[in-house]
Amino acid sequence: MQVFGEKGKAMSSLSRELVFLILQFLDEEKFKETVYMLEQESGFFFNIRYFEEKVINGEWDKVETYLSRFTNLDDNIYSMKIIFEIRKKKYLEAIDKKDRAKAVEILVKDLKVFSAFNEDLFKEITQLLTTENFRDNEQLSKYGDTKSARGIMLGELKKLIEANPLFRDKLNFPTLKNSRLRTLIN
Repeated sequence: MQVFGEKGKAMSSLSRELVFLILQFLDEEKFKETVYMLEQESGFFFNIRYFEEKVINGEWDKVETYLSRFTNLDDNIYSMKIIFEIRKKKYLEAIDKKDRAKAVEILVKDLKVFSAFNEDLFKEITQLLTTENFRDNEQLSKYGDTKSARGIMLGELKKLIEANPLFRDKLNFPTLKNSRLRTLIN
């Protein structure tokens, strides 16, 4: 039996089970960054807690890097919406901090790609650069402080991730007895 890991690489069911045992061991030994790296490289498990933490902390580069190992912009509509929401949030935060240069960079580098799908929305987003307070925009009037806005967005992202077929078998870590790898080796 073959299963597919990161970007469609065929891996045996045994390889998948070994990866989960190694992930459990690394987590128990507190090798957190190594755990996240193996999750990304194997593509077997999307750690929603890690993702949540990075979103809540506004670590957008880490959010996008982690996400990119599981899905891309052109995979499906769910992936596109997830990536758009993250980049839009990053853009709004730059505007909110009055960092126009960063906002323009995000607009050109990260958001321009979406203009092909919805040019009017892209124009609206671009116009936010010219406003003193983007909350004056009717659609963004309920945008609260940064922390609460991140929490609201995270709820939406989680729904999109759960609905995305690419994540269906990657959101639940299998149930393993504690220290299973150590038990097998000893």
